[in-house]
Amino acid sequence: MSSTRLSTSVACVLLLVTTGCSQGETKSAQSIEAVNVNNAVAASNNISTLRIGYVGSSEPTGSLGWAKKKGILERELQKAGFKNITFARFPNGPDLNEALVAGQLDVGSLGDTPAIVLKARGQETRLLRISQFNTTAWLVAKKNGPRSLGELKGEKIATQKGSYMHRYLLGLLAETKIAKDVKVVHLMTTEAKAALERGDIAAYATSSDMGPFLESEGFPVIDSSANHQGLSGTSLVIATENFLAKQPDFPQKFNAILTEATKDLKANYEEYYQYHAQTTKYPIDIIKVSFPLKQVSEEPLPAEGVKLLEGTKNFLVSQGLAKSDFKLTDWAVNEQPR
Repeated sequence: MSSTRLSTSVACVLLLVTTGCSQGETKSAQSIEAVNVNNAVAASNNISTLRIGYVGSSEPTGSLGWAKKKGILERELQKAGFKNITFARFPNGPDLNEALVAGQLDVGSLGDTPAIVLKARGQETRLLRISQFNTTAWLVAKKNGPRSLGELKGEKIATQKGSYMHRYLLGLLAETKIAKDVKVVHLMTTEAKAALERGDIAAYATSSDMGPFLESEGFPVIDSSANHQGLSGTSLVIATENFLAKQPDFPQKFNAILTEATKDLKANYEEYYQYHAQTTKYPIDIIKVSFPLKQVSEEPLPAEGVKLLEGTKNFLVSQGLAKSDFKLTDWAVNEQPR
């Protein structure tokens, strides 16, 4: 990948998101664990079992994680007739997409870019909720390296492909017109700090929490999506059409659960931040920067989040990363049973 130009990188991400076939050297233990979990729960695919996949740490965070932690999810879903709730963790969105396509999950919590790309492929999913919006992506440089976007010319930049950070990086390079002058390679977030320390890469486009953490460790920040309109991300909750056909009232019930969890999260924010920090292993001050409560909406489709999501979709379509266009209003589920 070290000699891959941006045009080739774009083709590669299409392959990654379409097939889930990441290169062997970047396939992490986390993704293997997630596939194994999914294989184990696949046999329990019945109306009384809800299978949820999420991208992230050992436990989900945000409103979904808090609903699980506080027992709200189990309590309310049992009322709705679900006897079993299983969770499977994935290192990135493309791997979660693969499990959805394989019929191993009912619901997925993931970033906007992989969710949009999956929908644009014609996969039958529906958008249930925007769980977080204005999620910041960061461009962090190696120490004693570039200090500006202009100094990145001729350098190698890495990111976790198929993620909202990748979409930010592509948008940034297009906006600053240096796309042809840099090399973009795929690198999992777990490997980024070591790669920067070794000088294997000049910069890394990273997530809302890892960016501030790397800055606290002395790595210079070149840019962030907060400086550019429309380049920040959204986190989504989607479900398969096949599952919703069996559970037509699920969106209304599930959104009510996540709304309750969001209200509780905001009312007990110090307790929540302690949980989030413990789960992700980042210092609590980093979590407060990366997860401001104003980015977590109590309503399923906040207007600001929808606007961001529309812009992301349009960009992915224009770049050929999303195979076809579609209307968000058609994708977003009507909470009323059909």
